[in-house]
Amino acid sequence: MYPAVYISPAVPPPPSAEEIRDVNSRYHDVAARDYDSKWGITFGTAGQEVVTTKLGKALGGTDSFGRALEIGAGTGYFSLNLLQAGVVREAVCTDISRGMLDELERSAARLGLEVTTVRCDAQELPFPDDSFDLVFGHAVLHHLPDLDAAFREFRRVLRPGGRIAFCGEPSEYGDRLAGVPKRAALRMAPAWRRLVGVGRRVDQFSSEDEAVQHGLEHVVDVHAFTPGQLQGFAARAGFDHVRVTGEELVAGWFGWANRTLESTAEPRQIPRAWHLYAYRGYMLLKALDDRVLERALPPAIFYNLLMSARVPLDAPAAGPRAALPAVAL
Repeated sequence: MYPAVYISPAVPPPPSAEEIRDVNSRYHDVAARDYDSKWGITFGTAGQEVVTTKLGKALGGTDSFGRALEIGAGTGYFSLNLLQAGVVREAVCTDISRGMLDELERSAARLGLEVTTVRCDAQELPFPDDSFDLVFGHAVLHHLPDLDAAFREFRRVLRPGGRIAFCGEPSEYGDRLAGVPKRAALRMAPAWRRLVGVGRRVDQFSSEDEAVQHGLEHVVDVHAFTPGQLQGFAARAGFDHVRVTGEELVAGWFGWANRTLESTAEPRQIPRAWHLYAYRGYMLLKALDDRVLERALPPAIFYNLLMSARVPLDAPAAGPRAALPAVAL
């Protein structure tokens, strides 16, 4: 008798860079329509304050810039608010999703703002060398398949002394910690819905294809970072003055628990009193994070990481170069 042989189940290969780009494009195209309402994105005074504060944290101080390039601009949360606040004078917004850029253009027209939008891949930017003062993004690096290539492109298009700043990137350890309130909220969701008097959410999609695209939300995130990893990408690309900090600990736990509860309920049935409680509680705990915890605890345990770096002032300019054509995606 032959001994039993255990054959482990086949482990699927990791997705290719092309597959990652395709999934991100398809998901964000269908998510664009209600993206602002889902994430509470606004373009008034409150939105401007949140965005300028986050950018200032990443950079280690407030500053203003001439020509700025946003990577993964989405519906324009950062660029449009920074333009209104006067932090940047000219904004070029890129994204892999045409649907997101369409929403951005509609918001810019409504606000009376001039922006340039380009659908392209962050790893092959269709812009000349030395053409921007700032390259920035919010919650975008964790979607990019080849970060070393992307950081080399950020370095290429920046002038000597130019800066990069990225906010809202998931921390490897912070993401694990955030899983605890998320799981707890899912267990509590039926009781919470009864308490606030709301029904269970039933998603309505116009087609089976739209339902499939929305289901990709949990596939589009391909990285979570340690501070050292983000520092390494910037250093290898030739940046100096690399800085990584953490943001949102207890506020993040509170926010994710509430978002998880809300995701199980019919959105229009959630009472205004709940939204006020969730907002005020989040802001109170965020003040604790800002004033105490972010100064005392290591960045790695926070839910979000913020990073910035600078092109050395004595770096030679790359010189004029014709812009590459926008990548066909």
